[in-house]
Amino acid sequence: MRAILLSGVISLLLSLLGTRLAIRQFTRWGYGQEIREDGPTSHHTKRGTPTMGGVAIVLSAVLAYLVAKVAEGDGPSASGWLLVFLFVGCGLVGFLDDFIKVFMQRNLGLRSGAKMVGQTLVAVVFAILATTAFADERGVHPASHYLSTIHDWGWRLPLVIVVVLIWLIVTAASNAVNLTDGLDGLAAGISVMVFGAYTLVSIWQNNQRCGRPDVDQLHCYTVRDPLDLAVLAAAITGACFGFLWWNASPAKIFMGDTGSLALGGALAGFAIMSRTELLMVVIGGVFVLETLSVILQVSFFKLTKRNGGAGKRLFRMTPIHHHFEMLGWEQVNVVIRFWIIAGICVTAGLGLFYGAWVVVT
Repeated sequence: MRAILLSGVISLLLSLLGTRLAIRQFTRWGYGQEIREDGPTSHHTKRGTPTMGGVAIVLSAVLAYLVAKVAEGDGPSASGWLLVFLFVGCGLVGFLDDFIKVFMQRNLGLRSGAKMVGQTLVAVVFAILATTAFADERGVHPASHYLSTIHDWGWRLPLVIVVVLIWLIVTAASNAVNLTDGLDGLAAGISVMVFGAYTLVSIWQNNQRCGRPDVDQLHCYTVRDPLDLAVLAAAITGACFGFLWWNASPAKIFMGDTGSLALGGALAGFAIMSRTELLMVVIGGVFVLETLSVILQVSFFKLTKRNGGAGKRLFRMTPIHHHFEMLGWEQVNVVIRFWIIAGICVTAGLGLFYGAWVVVT
């Protein structure tokens, strides 16, 4: 349990200092953010703010996790390495996108097809390794062949379907966090709460994991390395917390796709390996809300488009946080209120998780 605290504290400090260094260096190199022209006019003042701050989040979390494991005289588990692969892999896809934007001085980085290819490659490799390799002495793999809410349920799915589902979860989660990262501190603040929740979930699963002699084997959690997942979740929580110091309004740096895709990939990884894929929809409720707003906007626009004319819109602008900006809300008010909603979603998710354990025991 000391490793959890150690990784969180080290990651927080590394992120605080590392983000400050990133601001200085990226400003010197001219790695500034380009702003979409059709967005709120208040965002135009942000043009030139350093981006790719997600580099500091990813490096701080991974280094803190490794240091905490070494300090405890232990090495990373298979689940830990796989989650690091997913975290860093999605971050690298985002880094390429960000680098093209700042190098070409345009708002468009990787084309959507190229970005999807990168995400797919990372997700499929993760899915195959997590479901077919690295079984422990109990025969438990990092990921299961079932769709899970809190425990595995239903029918055992064929490998090809499992790989497709994992691909869908990874790409959906990474793109959802990417869509949410549109206001100062919004995605970083929500990520603190979400990964903090997965720290608690993993700690509880470790204390009630199958195989422990003092645990009811009928209602235990079949997770391969829950304690290791808790250490990494704490590291990511600390990294987001430290980054938020510099990313809160007025932001001195943006996480960019480097950070948002990495955090979304990590969120998917925690949900998959903790067997809480469907519960993630509740814990990450704001990410789901942001994504649904875009889907509804595009769908409604296409359905109402007739005879070559313009379609109608449900919202003034999506993702939905921009809708409230266009209504005249101050950016800080939008962020704080979305944080409150995120806190409610996280509390509800943790309540469902604990409530299910209370009911079955």
